Amino acid sequence: MENTMGVKAERALATRTALLAAARNLFATEGFAATSTEAILAATGVTRGALYHHFTDKQALFAAVCESLHAEAEQVIEADADAAPNAFEGLVAGCLSFLNFMIRPEVRRILILDAPSVLGWAAWNEMDTRHGFGLLIQGVEAAVAEGDLEGDPLALAVMINGALNYGVVWAGQSDEPEALDRLKTSFVHMIKTLRFKSPESNKNSNEHRV
Repeated sequence: MENTMGVKAERALATRTALLAAARNLFATEGFAATSTEAILAATGVTRGALYHHFTDKQALFAAVCESLHAEAEQVIEADADAAPNAFEGLVAGCLSFLNFMIRPEVRRILILDAPSVLGWAAWNEMDTRHGFGLLIQGVEAAVAEGDLEGDPLALAVMINGALNYGVVWAGQSDEPEALDRLKTSFVHMIKTLRFKSPESNKNSNEHRV
């Protein structure tokens, strides 16, 4: 009995994985509106009953694809941040990693162009907050602890998160090829102006300028 249940669980997982992979590809290339349930079934060979066993409708499948992309982004961001030499540089690296990931063509189409309207802005923001905001707070807290940022970590994280999210939506919806580079350059300049300098370091800097 246990072996039979294990086989069923494996098959169910394989079916769900296949549906997510096919849907991700179709949503990325065709967009949510142009992707039919029939196209997803044809791409996987899954029956309609099996599809609705895992997902209540196409929107629920789309939401699951968005969740998987956010989880993937979280792993990439954490790896890039951990590779930095200190907390502040890790914070910057993690933020830039987020921007780079979100502007990937398939991610851009799903998470930037379609998700806000399909899921609603509140659901989109909640999903982003649940997956990435914790990492951002950790990065800010570490930078504050090391003395590179000064202020309330939560408030700082909220402001940085707002800049990232609205910035990536702007770049993702822009037709300008340079939009991402402009965004990253401006973001790095902005966040580095937040870097705390002690009165002594400011004094030394002024003396050098004189």
